Amino acid sequence: DYAALEVSDTGCGIDEETMERLFEPFFTTRSGQSGGGTGLGLWLSRKIARQYRGDVSVISSPGQGATFTVYLPAAD
Repeated sequence: DYAALEVSDTGCGIDEETMERLFEPFFTTRSGQSGGGTGLGLWLSRKIARQYRGDVSVISSPGQGATFTVYLPAAD
């Protein structure tokens, strides 16, 4: 049994090429001096979830927003 935390947005969505790399360390779509990312947020989130026998998944397509789901083993 797993507990799930789901977060959705109504943004521009994520294209297939980006989806393939989304959880890679140091991969980021942000650029420039202001708001630039390190590319570690999603990678680290998935790494932590997996250390607890869980996972992180994403469903998205361009123009449809995105839904991220964090799964963690349910406690007794």
